[in-house]
Amino acid sequence: MKPNRNLSRGEGRRLGNVALIAFMLGSLLLLSLVRARFSPIGKPGEAIEAEEQQAMRKGSVKMETLEAADDTAASAAEEEEEETQPKPTDNSGNSGGGVGGGSSTALAAGDAATDHHLTPSKPVCYESSRRSDTCEAAGDVRVQGRLQTIQISPLEKEWKVKPYCRKHDAFALSHVKEWALRPLSGDAPGCTINSSATAFVLSTGGFTGNLFHDYTDVLIPAFITANRYAGEVQFLVSSFKSWWTNKYIQIFQQLSKHEVIDIDNDDEVRCYRSVVVGSTFHKELGVDASTAPPGSSMVDFRAMLRSAFGLERATATPSGDRWDIRRRPRLLIISRRSSRRFVNERAMVDMAMSLGFDVRVGDPEISTDVSKFARLVNSADVMVGVHGAGLTNMVFLPAGAVLIQVVPYGGLEWLARGTFKEPSADMEIHYLEYMIQLDETTLSEQYPKDDPVLKDPNSIHKQGWNALKTVYLDKQNVKPHLGRLKNTFQEALKLLPHGQNT
Repeated sequence: MKPNRNLSRGEGRRLGNVALIAFMLGSLLLLSLVRARFSPIGKPGEAIEAEEQQAMRKGSVKMETLEAADDTAASAAEEEEEETQPKPTDNSGNSGGGVGGGSSTALAAGDAATDHHLTPSKPVCYESSRRSDTCEAAGDVRVQGRLQTIQISPLEKEWKVKPYCRKHDAFALSHVKEWALRPLSGDAPGCTINSSATAFVLSTGGFTGNLFHDYTDVLIPAFITANRYAGEVQFLVSSFKSWWTNKYIQIFQQLSKHEVIDIDNDDEVRCYRSVVVGSTFHKELGVDASTAPPGSSMVDFRAMLRSAFGLERATATPSGDRWDIRRRPRLLIISRRSSRRFVNERAMVDMAMSLGFDVRVGDPEISTDVSKFARLVNSADVMVGVHGAGLTNMVFLPAGAVLIQVVPYGGLEWLARGTFKEPSADMEIHYLEYMIQLDETTLSEQYPKDDPVLKDPNSIHKQGWNALKTVYLDKQNVKPHLGRLKNTFQEALKLLPHGQNT
């Protein structure tokens, strides 16, 4: 009987353990149901990770937490080369987060661009595009510029962001200050200046000073972000450069009714009802009208530029006065002083004049007056230049004008396409291309005929961006064949009302 009693006690203990385990499992299940109903996150880590991976595959964006910042820095460094060095094809819509936050969430990039109001389902900071991070908050907003700190109530977590539209470019971001958005503390300093405008923090560090980057990285993204506020926005400029801001002050004045602030050197505690930190990037030298706020297309941007700089011509139409020289189509040659110069520029002028063009030559590198040079470009019906930042002045051309991009030798069609060819359509500008041949480049005088630079440009491309740039952009000047170039000029004439009426 003793063995039977011991067996019964063992069974009793096992039954007790089973009951205890069942009770614990039931409690966990009940706790999970309660958490799923009331938790602000509402999903276990595995579910969040799965959704983020799915969002990445669909071109959505992923936010990273402050705790994961070290890990994402390594990822961003690996992507740096892809972002800083142009590639023949770049269809990537995915990227790791450059923003740090207290929670991890996913948001479609299109939603981020079109919905700027704070909602419970939207994080304070989000990846507004593969190139830009943007933070938006409303409430009690206190900006302390010298500390690059914004205290906000309500705000649950701290976020950090570098407000410049090249989030994976380590070199560019090394010249951009990081800003912190923090919950308003009990000992927060009192307001010294109050404003009913929306504060907009952006940086003019990075690559500003290069005309293409001025527009692509700063001015167009600033327009996309600020235009919806109808002037009730104040620019708080970090990494402030007085010469740069003064150069484009007319643009800032079009977008804002308020003073532009050098925020890094500001001792005030500026208080606002809402704040935006970081512009929204869409694409090179352009706006994606399908996701931009109403009234913020590239056509609208160009109209704003005409108003800012007093440009008279919205369209490339000839003057109605038969004796006016403007009845002749005007051709503007963008001249360069260093590399990629037109060796036979004077002969090009003479040839264009023989076709009936009123010819002008302009060098944007020596012009510090943006308004003056913008008026010169706006007066042109055709603008021709070798690939380079100077062609960014196409933003001032009237609709219906023609841009002729002269593409240097070396297999650079992909570079020409992404920078100026593709943006031209949204600007309502006709686009033509003149490809420099081997007998039209000064490289043929610098290298033997069998050198890979001349025979196999792709082999130079494979050596990386620095090698490509050094050879094909920095060492090359061009001498277009006048007969071939004449055909391109005649094709441009046919695209103009002037040519159609002759």
